[in-house]
Amino acid sequence: MTPAELAQEIRRRAQGQGRFITALAGPPGAGKSTLAAKVVALLGAGARTVPMDGFHYDDAVLTKRGLRSRKGAPETFDVQGFIHLMSRLRAGGEVAIPIFDRALELSRGSADIVTDDDCLLVVEGNYLLLDEAPWRDLAPYFDLTVSIEVSEAELDRRLLDRWAHFGKTPEAARHWIDSNDMPNIRRVIHGSRKADLVVTQ
Repeated sequence: MTPAELAQEIRRRAQGQGRFITALAGPPGAGKSTLAAKVVALLGAGARTVPMDGFHYDDAVLTKRGLRSRKGAPETFDVQGFIHLMSRLRAGGEVAIPIFDRALELSRGSADIVTDDDCLLVVEGNYLLLDEAPWRDLAPYFDLTVSIEVSEAELDRRLLDRWAHFGKTPEAARHWIDSNDMPNIRRVIHGSRKADLVVTQ
């Protein structure tokens, strides 16, 4: 399924429904942000991306909890805060959303605004379909679920490129992927609910 085909399917399903929320899930390195941006651009006016990554706990919190080396794992997100955001987005009205700044490695609160004019929301994140408590409580908020499937070898290649771009040495990138990214990838692949649609990349 191409981005254009996905956009067309969203628009078809959303017709006459008011606000329509699509979950775009997939493992780290799958290309969720890129695909979401393409789909939102194709949908045009009234479409908006809502990233889950804005709910990363700050590094100071992760350090206190002994989770700094697991940053990006499900337990390193404020999932209850994200669930609350989803309830507000479903209810309507102006909603401020946080954005994760990867260059700074921190979340910027209230960095974007969703308004009532934004009727087609594409929510993107690793764990939107994770079949674990409390993540499964997100299910009622999504009108359509989409998962991105990518081979582990390709994910590994993309993540090596990503971490090189953000300044990690090849050795540091390899260690981070093996100790953190790959366990998270497998948790998504093997622990997520089946999506309504699958995009293979």
